[in-house]
Amino acid sequence: MSYISLSDKDKKEMLDKIGVSSPEELFCCIPEDIRLKRGLNLPAAMPEPELLRHFEALASKNVYLKYLSFLGAGSYVHFIPTVVDYLSSRGEFVTPYTPYQPEVSQGTLQVIFEYQTLICQLTGMDIANASLYDGASAAAEAVLMAHRLNGKAKVLAARALHPQYRETIGTYTKNLAVTVEEVGFGGNGEIDLEELAKKMDKDVSAVILQSPNFLGIVENLKIVGELAHSHQALFIVTVAEAASLGILEAPGKLGADIVCGEAQSFGLPPSFGGPYLGFMGCMKEFLRQLPGRIAGQTKDVDGNRGFVLTLSTREQHIRREKATSNICTNQALCALRATMFLETLGQSGLREMALQNIQKAHYASERLTRIKGVKRKFAGKFFNEFVLEFPKDTQNLNEYLKKKEVVGGLSLGAFYPELKNCALLCVTEVHQKEAIDRLALLVEEGLR
Repeated sequence: MSYISLSDKDKKEMLDKIGVSSPEELFCCIPEDIRLKRGLNLPAAMPEPELLRHFEALASKNVYLKYLSFLGAGSYVHFIPTVVDYLSSRGEFVTPYTPYQPEVSQGTLQVIFEYQTLICQLTGMDIANASLYDGASAAAEAVLMAHRLNGKAKVLAARALHPQYRETIGTYTKNLAVTVEEVGFGGNGEIDLEELAKKMDKDVSAVILQSPNFLGIVENLKIVGELAHSHQALFIVTVAEAASLGILEAPGKLGADIVCGEAQSFGLPPSFGGPYLGFMGCMKEFLRQLPGRIAGQTKDVDGNRGFVLTLSTREQHIRREKATSNICTNQALCALRATMFLETLGQSGLREMALQNIQKAHYASERLTRIKGVKRKFAGKFFNEFVLEFPKDTQNLNEYLKKKEVVGGLSLGAFYPELKNCALLCVTEVHQKEAIDRLALLVEEGLR
């Protein structure tokens, strides 16, 4: 969509309409000493053809299609059906904002309602909100929600929870009466149950872990949930790789009280880190403390099905200190894309996608561990990510792979010093056998 700037005539008409003579008069409320007295330091305007060529030149610097990537760690490349891009780009979906007027926002409200239904089906929870900002803030909101529900001051967070999620939780709770303690992982990559049991007491508000966790390992949710509940603590499960919900048992059926996470895998490309999509579901008795908003189904005066915003306890609508969340955005367009993605694939399609992730990731793990000196670090079950230990520093190996136009796994030393020579690799349905075999050959070369 081309940008057409305002003419001097347009500006004058706007100023006349509001009863001021100039932009300076309009901004007279701004103190003189903080006003910018010069023009902005911007390049000169370009004719439209020249501007288009300029942006095409910038776009040509992107090398996404040039490189073969095995990087995951919270951002995943999955196949997105063309219909998702086409439908979500239509004007009636792109332009709507918040559906404050239900009578003219039925399409948006229906999509939100369907999105909530899909999240409930995937997570096994009773209710879900109309999305959140991203996975990290969703995890932090879940911790605050647990604190509001039981008033307890201590949270036990698995060390195998995404490091950035843990950092976000720490930021949210820093100035509150909430203490966050970490629980390490064992030799199989799962949360250390003995350490967890020792740290459980009557002051624990919630236990939060990720599954599959940051090390790629599928956690034993049932055992952890039972341990949390035996101390009257809530059990929060975070899912950073939403595609895993296509085949793993829903966390809600394994004892989770709150399930949250990142839905970027549902129809959203990595896009240099965003925009992404946070999701959250919980038990129905927690309805009043669920952050964000909820769309509901009703009937109009003629008995026809209709949709409304049933709850919206955000700080836009009530006093800030009474709000369940102070993040206003709910990433509605991203939730729309996730809904279209899931409804295009359907239950069987999502399961097939998840199966391909498992099969290809396990083939990659087996193929790479044939290389001398390379072995799996953790023995636990995994979905589409796994940690390999290498005989030398992974940073140097990744530099070699980059020269060969391959993005290797994430070096884990920066997050876990004890995993200095380890890397987290991700394989999804988009990786062909030839690509995996090529990675193995290049790793073998790079280690010589």
